[in-house]
Amino acid sequence: MDRVIEAFPILPLLFDGLISFHIPWLQYLVSQPWHVNICGSQHHVAGMEKFSQYRDRGSGIAPFLPIPTEASGIALPFHIFLFSVRVPLLLTVTLFYFLFLQWLPLGPLAKKAALWVILGVPGIWWVDLQIDGVKKGSLAQNARRLPSPGTIIASSSASPIDALYLAAIFDPVFTASYPSTRLVQPITLFQAILRAFLPPQETPHPNARLVNLQTMLAEYPNQPIVVFPECTTTNGKGILPFAPSLLTAPRNTKVFPVSLRYTAPDITTPIPASFGTFLWNLCSKPTHCIRVRIAEAVYRTSTAPSESGPAVKTSSYKTNFFDAMQEDTASNVEILVAEDTQSAGSLNKEERVFLDKVADALARLGRVKRVGLGVREKQHFVQSWTKSRGRRR
Repeated sequence: MDRVIEAFPILPLLFDGLISFHIPWLQYLVSQPWHVNICGSQHHVAGMEKFSQYRDRGSGIAPFLPIPTEASGIALPFHIFLFSVRVPLLLTVTLFYFLFLQWLPLGPLAKKAALWVILGVPGIWWVDLQIDGVKKGSLAQNARRLPSPGTIIASSSASPIDALYLAAIFDPVFTASYPSTRLVQPITLFQAILRAFLPPQETPHPNARLVNLQTMLAEYPNQPIVVFPECTTTNGKGILPFAPSLLTAPRNTKVFPVSLRYTAPDITTPIPASFGTFLWNLCSKPTHCIRVRIAEAVYRTSTAPSESGPAVKTSSYKTNFFDAMQEDTASNVEILVAEDTQSAGSLNKEERVFLDKVADALARLGRVKRVGLGVREKQHFVQSWTKSRGRRR
């Protein structure tokens, strides 16, 4: 950074001049401990080795550590300009939708268009979509391979953008899962977005309305149901143990594993209350790309109904190491299913196989591995992380 300042001595004056305008959000931006990332420093990464106990023992993956933000360097003034323009516009459009537009008797297309406007403001313009068994250009002939009303979406969970994108594409009903119960809690889109910034919960609120997925499908026959079986967000580098909520799906109901990953990956929110960092990473960069992968439907039966003749192993991906790591992604199914399921009843062999298929599909789609760290470990990690950050301040 010193070399950059020597080459461009106007940068400190420009930065100080912007602060002298007394813009409230910019003062807040500079006052936060994470603002050093904007200036090109990576000192916040130092000391992360103390969280090595929160790495998966088998793979060494740390699914809860935040992704470091790439230094802005000489592009800092441009990033500040983008941030200053986009944040007011994003907040205005978002508040207008959730406070006014969503309550109007508009059709799904109008609401989806509004959600795409929200996604477009911070530069989420590129979506790389691939579906198992579907060649490019033949999606219209394979609509059955997409989530539709009466089906369930088992989605990865890494960012508030997950719920926003799924709502803009499928217009689903969202649910919250917990490791301690097979039931799910119906939630709104806004609640699904907000949960990405909240601490992980092992148990639902005492007054929460809990139902099974069969009831959800009956109550909302014209919309798919979204389940986040990991119960909390990660940094996108691993698949956490599943809650048993998917087991309440009726037999022969299609469950579509859907993996969402981001470029750049620093718009994930594995740390609760990271709204300021997320907003900067989202709005200060020119564009973002979402990598969406949808697997073939998984059923709760040992033999799935045939859709188009005999089963043929096809995939839209090229064969590589990640597609062949069947044994590496999960060393033990009993470990990689949420351990706190005694209150929900023990799992039989068929149920474990079903959850294993969905989790393996998400790991393959995301080109990551399954880990043995769950909600309880993330709670301990967040406590340690908060204490560490508090001592630095």
